[in-house]
Amino acid sequence: MKKSFVFVLGVMMVLLVASGALAEAKFHIGICTGTVSQSEDDLRGAETMIAKYGDVSSGGMIKHITYPDNFMQEMETTISQIASLADDPLMKVIIVNQAIPGTTEGFRRVREKRDDILLFAGEAHEDPGVIESIADLAINADNIARGYLIIAAAQKLGATDFVHISFPRHMSYELLSRRRNIMEEACKDLGVKFHFETAPDPTSDVSVAGAQQFILEKVPAWLDKYGKKTAFFCTNDAHTEPLLKRIAEGGGFFVEADLPSPLMGYPGALGVELSDVKGDFPAILKKVEQAVIDHGGAGRMGTWAFSYGYTNSIALAEFGRQCAEAEIDHKNFRRKFKLEDLFAAYSGATPGAQWNGNFYTDVQTGVQQKNHVLLYQDTYIFGKGYLDMTSVKVPEKYLSFK
Repeated sequence: MKKSFVFVLGVMMVLLVASGALAEAKFHIGICTGTVSQSEDDLRGAETMIAKYGDVSSGGMIKHITYPDNFMQEMETTISQIASLADDPLMKVIIVNQAIPGTTEGFRRVREKRDDILLFAGEAHEDPGVIESIADLAINADNIARGYLIIAAAQKLGATDFVHISFPRHMSYELLSRRRNIMEEACKDLGVKFHFETAPDPTSDVSVAGAQQFILEKVPAWLDKYGKKTAFFCTNDAHTEPLLKRIAEGGGFFVEADLPSPLMGYPGALGVELSDVKGDFPAILKKVEQAVIDHGGAGRMGTWAFSYGYTNSIALAEFGRQCAEAEIDHKNFRRKFKLEDLFAAYSGATPGAQWNGNFYTDVQTGVQQKNHVLLYQDTYIFGKGYLDMTSVKVPEKYLSFK
């Protein structure tokens, strides 16, 4: 009986230490994300950090807040929430993921209060020159490099043709149009035939249902027209699910989505139930992979193994923790920042998946912005594994290609 009591007491002590109840965190990290209805992956990443380092309210390191779902109409609320994190005297790092409109002003108000806190913007929505003016570090997916790498991956899988699916509204966006042009140029250089196909805009009168029905009906015709060795890419999330469904059924390749994740399109297209593995991306990947294999898509269909939004919350918090422990703050960050340290934090958050990227280069001036990083994760092909695309050198001409 006495031994049992000692054992139980020992377990309780371990749990108390792990929860931070016996040792207050020396500094705090604030993470601001969307809600579960708007940005579930981003939020799950923040929850993972709370599980690892504890909540500030119980003596831990992480303070998590959410911005309003209707953030464009409630921007002042978002700004005030971000700025309020600076009222905590132990706050050393503030992360906003995704860095929606209003983040820049929120950061400005933090800086007015404190000149030591590190400010990190995950997937910045505001113009590069705007967020770069205040953030110590801004992050975006590297759609410039991916314009080349997606084609290189398709060629590696055996594709002879590449179909880019979009619509006028998306092609009016500079970055999406630029990526499309890079893809066409990469096809010329790598000996793959490029084709552009227009599909209905889901925000138009046809709605999401009509746009998805169009894809369901057209993909078999496109496969007949261009052949079974055709790789497909679409710029809209709503198009992704029906596209995956038809590729699994009829052939062709799908390298990765516009915003890659095992959750993007695959569960709905292949009927994968994931309620029991929420936030557990190795488990999610395993279940989705089995479904792809069962539907005959092995070696033809891919993704990023870990959600980009989920990883941003984790990796930026880990990188911020390392900076705080090394006494790196706003005043000395630029002098001490090393790109390899950031990539190591991202790779550490995604076991088995590597990352690469570079500093953002202003296409008009050619100037590299050393506080703005574009990055990408290695491509994972179901039934095949990683393609090692992070080791592929992207030719210099594409980095400034318009």
